[in-house]
Amino acid sequence: MLLQACLNGPRDASVHPALPVTADQLAADAVACVRAGAGAIHLHPRGRDGRETLEPAVVDDVARRVAAACGVPVGVATGAWVEPDPERRRALVAGWRVPAYASVNLHEDGAVEVMRALLAAGIGIEAGVWTVEEAEALAATGLADRVLRVLVEPMDGDDDTATARAREIDACLDAHGIAAPRLHHGEGRATWAVVGQGVALGRDIRVGLEDTLVLPEGRRASGNAELVVAAARLARG
Repeated sequence: MLLQACLNGPRDASVHPALPVTADQLAADAVACVRAGAGAIHLHPRGRDGRETLEPAVVDDVARRVAAACGVPVGVATGAWVEPDPERRRALVAGWRVPAYASVNLHEDGAVEVMRALLAAGIGIEAGVWTVEEAEALAATGLADRVLRVLVEPMDGDDDTATARAREIDACLDAHGIAAPRLHHGEGRATWAVVGQGVALGRDIRVGLEDTLVLPEGRRASGNAELVVAAARLARG
């Protein structure tokens, strides 16, 4: 089972004092998360202005520095919130060389083109699927057999709603014969229910401050590493 640490996300860093932003902070946090049990890292590179960016020079530099520090695969995001124009986003991604993988949200315009750009660059694809409809969209791309893993990401609802949606997505992927490894993670209040179900199903899992600020017992986490410790504890049964 792979435990991926998600170091930061599309949010104001003030949401948590331990949220890493700079390359040095990301590298230090990645080291702490690997020591806590993470086997892979997901992050969102930021430029000198503190804003998320897809610029190749920044993405490659951050991914290289973090990977060198922590010693595990490092992946990034391709979110449309960073670059809304699909063609511009594809062109930027086409210039990347260092990330081991990158997540692509199937609901975003230009997702297929971004996936093809990643494949051409030799970068693995994490196909982000939030709904059954997006699982269907992944099957329709003709690229499902070339993705590194599928991110099963129910992004709203309470525990029961989110865990049911994750199972429905899994069933749809099964129906289409999509055999890529699956990583389950939730968001907000349903995070730990989705992660716990993922463990029970034998899936890979992810946790980090992008997903939740609190531990399973409801206490505010001191940072990403403490969230990874809690997830590793769940994974051990």
